[in-house]
Amino acid sequence: MRASRLVNLLLLLQSRGGMTATELARELEVSVRTIHRDVEELSAAGVPIFAERGPLGGIRLVDGYRTRLTGMTADEAEALFLSGVAGPAAQLGLGTVVAAAQLKVMAALPPELRSRASRIVQRFHLDAAGWFQADESVPHLATLSTGVWESRALAVDYDRGNEVVERVIGPLGLVLKGGIWYVIALVEGQIRTYRASRVVEARLLDEPVARPDDFDLAAYWTESSAAYEREAPRVDVDVRVREDQAWRINQVFGRGTVAASQRVDETDHPGTIRLRLRLSYPDEAPGMLLAVGPNLEVIDPPEVRDKLVLLATRIVDRYRQTAAPDAGR
Repeated sequence: MRASRLVNLLLLLQSRGGMTATELARELEVSVRTIHRDVEELSAAGVPIFAERGPLGGIRLVDGYRTRLTGMTADEAEALFLSGVAGPAAQLGLGTVVAAAQLKVMAALPPELRSRASRIVQRFHLDAAGWFQADESVPHLATLSTGVWESRALAVDYDRGNEVVERVIGPLGLVLKGGIWYVIALVEGQIRTYRASRVVEARLLDEPVARPDDFDLAAYWTESSAAYEREAPRVDVDVRVREDQAWRINQVFGRGTVAASQRVDETDHPGTIRLRLRLSYPDEAPGMLLAVGPNLEVIDPPEVRDKLVLLATRIVDRYRQTAAPDAGR
């Protein structure tokens, strides 16, 4: 623990140029006295570290001193290489940058950690997209990324489904959710979320973006996602499904749908289970329930059951109209 703290102290000074003992103590969650002891120990070990007194003083490293990452633990090295998701980085135009950074870190690691980091790349791969989902085409993602990074406004044409509208946005961040990119942006003083694949044109402007001081991208996304899920229209649907086919509900409606459902005990239907599902978007639910297959029966509410029957009847009628006259003989 102490060795790790000493390395973290060095890396903080290396990245920030100099810090007070109070600042270091706050970052490392130790006392100021502990920081002074650590500085003395590093100095005694030959590290060119010194403390300056006065209002502009602090603890510093001699200019030009760089430490190798020999204090990195095995778990830290593995986590670093596991977190390098190549696909999203490449979409942002950073694929070669991530690869170069990993090579530099790999070269700085001691042999035993280098071996473990190599194994993590060979044995684990992260794929952010879901099954049967092709990657969305996001032709202007690099431009959006540049706007976010340089805090520059963007003129975009955005496809709202029924029309394409022109907007000037102040990009604040990009989020990758389930293989889909979203851009978070200031528009007319309000923070809004746009699906990046619907940006059909994007042009960087010279106008700077005044980023709100209190804006936290991760906190905003967590809050807005929760609000979206809370406010989405829902319907409770009672279904009966063969117990060994219940997994198909998760396949259509998403992982965890069965686990989140309420189970209704039945004794007169062996081999089946009755579930009360809470489904989003009532208008779309009947068609999606139909996609689960013949091993599911909708029991309640009547309007969902009736819509499902109507859909199934239309499908049967369509195929009857196109079937050959001697089909089935």
